[in-house]
Amino acid sequence: MKRFLTAFSFGLAALAAHAQGWPDKAVTMVVPFPPGGSTDQVARAVGPYLTDKLKHSFLVDNKAGATGTIGATFVKRAPADGYTFLVTSLGPLVIVPHLLKGLQFDPLKDFDTITVAVQSPNVLVVPTNSPHKSLADVVAYNKANPGKMTFASAGNGSSDHLTAELFWQQVGTKGIHVPYKGGAPAHTDLMGGQVDASFQNVNSVLQYIKGGKMRPLAVTSAKRSAVLPDVPTMAEAGVPNVEVTSWQAIVAPKGLPADVRTKAHAAFVEALNSPKIKDQFTSIGFEMVTNTPAEFEAFQQKEYAKWKKVIETGKISIE
Repeated sequence: MKRFLTAFSFGLAALAAHAQGWPDKAVTMVVPFPPGGSTDQVARAVGPYLTDKLKHSFLVDNKAGATGTIGATFVKRAPADGYTFLVTSLGPLVIVPHLLKGLQFDPLKDFDTITVAVQSPNVLVVPTNSPHKSLADVVAYNKANPGKMTFASAGNGSSDHLTAELFWQQVGTKGIHVPYKGGAPAHTDLMGGQVDASFQNVNSVLQYIKGGKMRPLAVTSAKRSAVLPDVPTMAEAGVPNVEVTSWQAIVAPKGLPADVRTKAHAAFVEALNSPKIKDQFTSIGFEMVTNTPAEFEAFQQKEYAKWKKVIETGKISIE
């Protein structure tokens, strides 16, 4: 018994020392998407700040594929020691689990939440030469021509795909979903008139809107976007209950020591709220969230249930 208690005491001491010294080596931030997207931007913004602040490297590792599930599975299987984090969009955490069978992780059970970093509403955009000048025009056309108007997305299971599905459910009609492999090709074809419309993240198309290459019709937030103050919300434009925010967040493998989780949360939040990083994101339409792990967990459960209902109602599948 004495030997057991001694070993137990040494174990507690080692755990405490580990937490107190975090980080004492390089930290990896896994991004489950290719470089250049919104999620990648978040990781690459906080990395240098944390490297400088904590004196150990915070490295970005892009493990793209299978709508974000390859990277998420990798992090689930990593040691819960504070040296591997997943910086992800909402997809792998609340949408894809309802669309793909045989996932190797449970988003509600296999990760410790750290914080939701940023969020951004989607905006319904059409080409500048589109005959649709308002949301009412789009609704009227879709009702008169069900299954004819094309809506581009960054891919199956993306927030822009599911926003279109939610929109169709609310107005009682249906369009044609055209999935692309990422936002960039969807933007190109939309501006070229190959597709009719798209619900895109505000931050990803703001430059095209300001450059006169896309026409914004409505945003999917509860209030107007600070960077698009003249664009009405969906509710203001006549279609309520289409409130969607695309968000990026940070999680860790389940079982992270409490002290490490506390220190990691404080570090990420400090980085995100630093003036340079905060200005970088708010200037392109992001809203800073930086909530607590408990708030993030409750938010994730709410979002999980919301998208489950949308997907089941629309009988949506990507397999």
